[in-house]
Amino acid sequence: MALLTFIDILMGIIGVLGIAYQIFCIVAGSFSKSVDYPDAPFDKNYCVLISARNEEKVIGNLIRCIQNQTYPTDRIDIWVVADNCDDNTAGVCRGMGCNVVERFNKEQIGKGYALTYLLDRIRSSGASRNYDAYIVFDADNLLDKHYVEEMNKAFHAGFDALTSYRNSVNFDENWVSSGSALWFVRESRFLNSTRHALGTSCHVGGTGFLFSRKIMERNKGWKFHLLTEDLEFTMDTIMHGDKIGYCGKAMLYDEQPVTFAQSWRQRVRWSKGFLQVFRYYGPELIKYAIRERDFSAVDLSLMICPLTVLSVARTVLGALFVAFGFVSAASQLASLRFWLVTLVASVLGLMALAALTSLLERDKIGATNRELVAYCLSFPVYMLSYIPISFVAIFSRPQWKPIEHQGASEATVSEEFNATDAEAQASAGAKGAGEDTMTADTTAQDAQERIAA
Repeated sequence: MALLTFIDILMGIIGVLGIAYQIFCIVAGSFSKSVDYPDAPFDKNYCVLISARNEEKVIGNLIRCIQNQTYPTDRIDIWVVADNCDDNTAGVCRGMGCNVVERFNKEQIGKGYALTYLLDRIRSSGASRNYDAYIVFDADNLLDKHYVEEMNKAFHAGFDALTSYRNSVNFDENWVSSGSALWFVRESRFLNSTRHALGTSCHVGGTGFLFSRKIMERNKGWKFHLLTEDLEFTMDTIMHGDKIGYCGKAMLYDEQPVTFAQSWRQRVRWSKGFLQVFRYYGPELIKYAIRERDFSAVDLSLMICPLTVLSVARTVLGALFVAFGFVSAASQLASLRFWLVTLVASVLGLMALAALTSLLERDKIGATNRELVAYCLSFPVYMLSYIPISFVAIFSRPQWKPIEHQGASEATVSEEFNATDAEAQASAGAKGAGEDTMTADTTAQDAQERIAA
């Protein structure tokens, strides 16, 4: 009985802290203003890194976005790793003037390994000496034409790592794509903007992030190969004392999964990756948070805490204790009723969060008001599906499965960019101025070597 009580108290403390922090960020983010970094000279050279597998349909849109930036194109080099491709991805990229590296490795498969291979080639060629920083994109991304210019301002402000505003090009396709899109918009508006305002470190979200040559050289390229290599990068960067900044005016458009099966596979991989990161890095992160009194590490600890594992353990132990007569079934039913009430409250809270996100970021979301109302109602369904997903992730060995990207139509891209450009021009006037296949297995020794490095 004492063990069950201990687990209940532990889960309650973690849950209360997590919810309190989220509420604080939502309140603070609702009143926060976008960060305006001062104008900076166009004197930095950037290397764009793209990992692509069978992306010939969409990667050309991203390359054109990069080549049409307001930042001087002669200071942006595009490097693409065509990773285990059996289509013409490499040919498309070469035809558009990119540096292309082809990789064929059926053993070490996934974005992390592809980026390692690409950066190793860049370093061995000597080209890495030409770049001040590296920017990572996924092949299906689209960019506002001021993206690199805005990131350059933030880089000049002194950040060695940066993340940007992650929007979605297919927000209004259906309830699955809108659920994922709302989650990323919420993260940009309420979490990263608040973290930036508090002076703590932000979190990298898989695509649309920058890291300096200093970080690249410290890591000897790219050393992150867990299923959520972006979270692993965030963890390592914070534990090395570097702050990850946020550039909310650098707008990236991502293409979200549109079927529940695709979303399920993707989120099982993410959930498994969170468990991996906690297993290999969690104890060191907690020690670092206590030793350095670093709130960024506390924030990250709450983020990766395996509440699902605790919940499963609590449920199994409760059932066993009832079966052996150690506790009464009535006491366990009382605990169950408490969690059911919490679940109902969570549904209402998620609807309110989706509505607030939609209201505050309305000018950035490509959907009608009627669609937004429907998506706010469906958002709890999307989020609560994480409960079975997280449970499955405990026992699964997820793989990176190819997600076929359709790409945005020219009209959609033009509409998104024109709206953003008009906003930027008005502001200036006011101033007078896929995934691949990858198994979940990563050895503890490999992870510990990355911590030591």
